[in-house]
Amino acid sequence: MAKNFNFVLFVILIYNIHGNDGVTTYTIDDSVGHGRTFTGIGAISGGGATSKLLVNYPDRQRSEILDYLFKPNFGASLDIFKVEIGGDMQSTDGTEASHMHYSWDEDYTRGYEWWMLKEAKKRNPHIKLYGLPWGFPGWLSDSHGLPWKNMETTADYIVKWVHGAKVHHNLNIDYIGIWNESPYRTSYIKTLRKSLDKAGYKHTLIVAPDEFHWGIADQMAKDKELENAVYAIGSHYPKTVSTHSAQQTGKSLWSSEDTVWGQNTAEKLNQNYINGYMTTTIFWNIITSYYPGLHDYNAGLMSAVEPWSGHYQVKLPIWELAHTTQFTDIGWKYLKHGHGVGKFNNGGTYVALTSPDGKQLTIVIETMTSPEHGSRLAEQPVKFEIKGNIAKSVHSLNVWHTDTKHSSKYFQKYDAIKVVDGSFSLTLRENEVWTLTTVTTGHKGDYSNIPDSKPFPLPYTENFEGYQVGQEPYNFAQQIGSFEVEESGGHKYMKQVLIDVPVHWYYCHVDSYKTSFNIFGDHNWKDIAATVSVQIKGHNISDGVFLAVRSSMSGCKTRDQIKGLFMFYFPKERTYTLSTDLYRTKVLASGKVNKVTNSWDVLHLQVQGTRVVGSVNGEILFDKTAPKEIAHGWVAVGTYPFGIAWFDNFKVEKVSSSIIGR
Repeated sequence: MAKNFNFVLFVILIYNIHGNDGVTTYTIDDSVGHGRTFTGIGAISGGGATSKLLVNYPDRQRSEILDYLFKPNFGASLDIFKVEIGGDMQSTDGTEASHMHYSWDEDYTRGYEWWMLKEAKKRNPHIKLYGLPWGFPGWLSDSHGLPWKNMETTADYIVKWVHGAKVHHNLNIDYIGIWNESPYRTSYIKTLRKSLDKAGYKHTLIVAPDEFHWGIADQMAKDKELENAVYAIGSHYPKTVSTHSAQQTGKSLWSSEDTVWGQNTAEKLNQNYINGYMTTTIFWNIITSYYPGLHDYNAGLMSAVEPWSGHYQVKLPIWELAHTTQFTDIGWKYLKHGHGVGKFNNGGTYVALTSPDGKQLTIVIETMTSPEHGSRLAEQPVKFEIKGNIAKSVHSLNVWHTDTKHSSKYFQKYDAIKVVDGSFSLTLRENEVWTLTTVTTGHKGDYSNIPDSKPFPLPYTENFEGYQVGQEPYNFAQQIGSFEVEESGGHKYMKQVLIDVPVHWYYCHVDSYKTSFNIFGDHNWKDIAATVSVQIKGHNISDGVFLAVRSSMSGCKTRDQIKGLFMFYFPKERTYTLSTDLYRTKVLASGKVNKVTNSWDVLHLQVQGTRVVGSVNGEILFDKTAPKEIAHGWVAVGTYPFGIAWFDNFKVEKVSSSIIGR
């Protein structure tokens, strides 16, 4: 039921057409023509395994979360869903599996982005789908570590992903990118366009370059083939501005990756168009569904980090996006600057859009933007006058309002405001978002009874028997390398499959050290005992494996920030090393291992306070004092170097005096 329109915090002051002294009038007028065409609002899954924990949420909560993201007229109601094309490399908070680990390998069931794409499409058949690689598998690398060894082969790798989406998942990919935030080659962009066309995917449009600048516009001005190959110019974190040369191309300008935190989301949406003529904004990331303690934690539109409890959080950005997405659609037209698009004199901004038939009007207002002189935004009465053809259709406007400082007042519907003789007025206050619209279908979705938060359950065991072959195990958040379920002799286990150094994301080099790394559990674990069975056999194998406790990982930061208690085991050499870093530069102990089975070996590592004890097949190898600064972290496993290794029968439990020394 609508709230009382006269409620003091949301009072709308109606003035007659002549206005009152001190009230500034702003015009909404389509008679002078329109501005650019709105091309949608989206969000990104990827750029580092950001949706990892969502996959194994309980069915009910998982469906609810997906509704908040994708279902029309419910929550964020996204127009575009962008995903990482996995490349087996660390891309911020983890690695995402490639559909082609090797040149001879193809598998279009790996990872969870296919599943998310289908869930998005199930809820909104009109949503646009966008794929972008952050990196590439190593077999595509040239001698400089770039994916240009053979551009036709690299283009074919991407086309196969587009084709796999269609053939295996009945998904049409609308947009494709080049290489996230990395040096692009215009020759590759043109090659990719030809390869897509040749394969029958002319409808898959190229957004380029997904870099931090608009420089490609100058290249397009000199290269007609490049200009024809690019549908939209996409820049990352553009700070609401674009260049004159980009605007002069006539291409759609996109903020193809933008931030959820920092500047207010509604403010960014308005200002990206007002300042930079950007008609699409895509936010990183769609959901914080990766472990607390990882890089850029809590950067999503909402949060879901506890599949074991089902707890999740619906946050302000969901409703800030709803103020635009629920009352517009791709193909709507912005009005011109000064005639429906602009800034208020005393701070805040507004944008007006009309439907393609010119009969529907939506005005989105935000008051997070400070006045030009930088002071706090003052309360201000404003008046709008509606002119032109749209005035004939607008007799009242539905009102949706958010007070960004109070969660109970997000996305509230209020009584419609009457438009009298083409005009209406209202009073704006700081930290508000308004939608004034002729559209009647807006709705604030709500699911009650969200489960309470709970810690990661202990004791924890995993034998992988419940997974499909090729599946990425739940709760394991691979940080370097690629791990998937394999089957042999009627039993299943987890296998590290990466054998080559991948083409890393240009700003992330941790893969170059050739040490795979897979974490799980709780970053706050302190006194813990972990056990795992390991085996190394066959072709393309690793030399060694490790089990770690109190391990930390900071995304793409330097290797010195990856700390913990790492017990490396090298069965062929029959040796071990205990190190406080992933790369064995700070060794606490090392020596021989006598009990080597040449089959499955059992590693056990435990820590209590500063005492750390490790064993292989029951043989205690060390009983040492750990540095006090290594106080908590995940349990982890991995290999050195990259290569095949198997893991099975995990067990993690809280440590006790009876466990220490066993």
